Amino acid sequence: MSNFDTIINSDKPVLIDFFATWCGPCKMLGPILKEVKDSMGERISIIKIDVDKNQQIASKFQVRGVPTMILFQNGKQLWRQSGVLSKEEVIKVIIENSN
Repeated sequence: MSNFDTIINSDKPVLIDFFATWCGPCKMLGPILKEVKDSMGERISIIKIDVDKNQQIASKFQVRGVPTMILFQNGKQLWRQSGVLSKEEVIKVIIENSN
């Protein structure tokens, strides 16, 4: 958990993807987030958290459904949404919500 806290306290935006291996939409989101990372490079960190293996973290952030994405910067939650978004929508959210 302390490692997770260190990650979300980053100066740059950190997008956490809460997913499950059995989740169909989660599998669709994976390649989209890879494209987002390829487009944004070092301006963003994208971390995938398996809710089945990290129940404590999922519970702390009240993740009830997967996929759920939460955007953090400097330890603050800036945005969250459940479901799949397009690459363009994810990039727009990151740019609009981070500083």
